[in-house]
Formats: sequence, C-alpha cells, structure tokens
Amino acid sequence: MAVPQYETLLLTLDEHILDIRLNRPKNANAMNAPMWQELQAAFEWADETPAVRVVILSGEGKHFCAGIDLSMLTTIQPEEDDPCRANEAFLRHVRVLQRNLQSLQACRKPVLAAIHGACVGGAIDMTCYADMRYASADASFCVKEIDIGIVADVGTLQNLPSLIPEGLVRELAFTGRNMSADEACRAGFINSVYDDRDALMAGVRDIASCIAKKAPLATRGTKQVLNYTRDHSVEDGLEYVALWNASMMSKHEVREAMTANLEKREPNFPD
Repeated sequence: MAVPQYETLLLTLDEHILDIRLNRPKNANAMNAPMWQELQAAFEWADETPAVRVVILSGEGKHFCAGIDLSMLTTIQPEEDDPCRANEAFLRHVRVLQRNLQSLQACRKPVLAAIHGACVGGAIDMTCYADMRYASADASFCVKEIDIGIVADVGTLQNLPSLIPEGLVRELAFTGRNMSADEACRAGFINSVYDDRDALMAGVRDIASCIAKKAPLATRGTKQVLNYTRDHSVEDGLEYVALWNASMMSKHEVREAMTANLEKREPNFPD
C-alpha cells in the first residue's frame, strides 16, 4: 500500500505497523510549520486506514525532537494595528497547534513513541499524547518553554500531571532542567529504557507487533475507553464501556480469537 509523502516526515507501513519518523535531522527534528500540519495529516491518515493497526513515532538523526523551531516564534505574533485583533489571531494560532498534536490522541490506533537523544519543549507536548513512551538510555527530557519566556501551551501542563507526580511536573516546568531517561522511567513517564537506539527500535517494534496481532476493533475500543475513563468518573467509565461492548463488540473477532486460542495458532483478523 502506498503511504503519503511529506516534507518533514517519513512514513513506512509494514505488517500493519505504521512508522512515522520526524525527518529534519539536520535541525534536530525541530518542529517547523509544515511539521505541525503534517503530523496531524499523518495521524489522521493512520486513523482512517484499516491496514494500520498500530503506530510507532520516532525521529531520524541524533535526537528525537528539539521542540518548536525557533523561527516560528517570529511569525506567531501577526502585525495588526489593533492589538486585540493580534491577540485573537495568536489565540487561533495556538489552538491550531494544539489540534495538530491532539491528533495523536484522536487517532484510534495505539501510538508508541520511541525517544532517543533530546526530547525538548514541544516534543514533550507531542509525546504526552502518545499511548506509551519508550526511551534509549541517552534520552533526556526538558520542559524548555520557561527558558524562552513562555508558558507551555500545547499540552504538557495539561497532560503531564496525569502521567507523573505533580510536584515533579512543577519542578520541571519552573526550572527547565533536564530529566534523564532513568528518572523519567522511575517517575512513570517512560514505560522502559533500552541500552541504545537500535535496542529501543527493536524493542518497540516487538511491542507494536504484539499489538498488531490483536483484534483490531477491540484494540481501537480499548483506546477509546481508556481515553474516556481518564477524564470521567469510574461510574461514568463503567457505563461507557458497557455501552461500547453492547454496540461494538465483534462476534467475528471473538470467534476468531477463541478458535485461534483453542487451535494454538495466531489469530487472523480482517482489517
């Protein structure tokens, strides 16, 4: 199957696993204007394409991502005679950037972030929206916005407190210090740490391969229910999953899963 071609991303699809790689290695994969837009386009394509069952997000070159390309900062504040209109335009711009990254969460397929080297600023915002995060031992994480005089505004401050202790979130946000891969793993931000990038990519692909063999509709439903439950009460979550299974549980997937288990073989699910 042909995959979309982008200026700032490399996409490959193999055995139901879509690799999305940030592809500005000479710029440490800094997020310029096209990358923000292309990320949303790529994850929307992943969401809409039945052959894609799981996504791996990684970066080319020495670093995962250095955050927002600083050249964007010179264009964010439009020239307007009326400062209120300029502020309104800025607000619209930020909301677009937020939606760009929220596409990772909106994608119905599980998203696994494989992080090596630097993961800075906007890259933290981005990976907060992934379902799982894995890192190589050389990875480091930094909520950098405080050092350029802005408040992180595309997801970190909203998502990170549900992933790691709030006191640590505040320390990282107020100081802009680096957090090592080991510290990130102990805090729960990273699922596991691998010795190097090669081991990281091999390990994450093994996990993605395992997910890709599961019932696709049940996998998508599991992500949907987890996302809903995170932002609602337990009682609301129980009602939601009951309604989900009552309306969306596939008898074909259940039959194939049970038959494959009895026959001690890999199940074969349609996309």
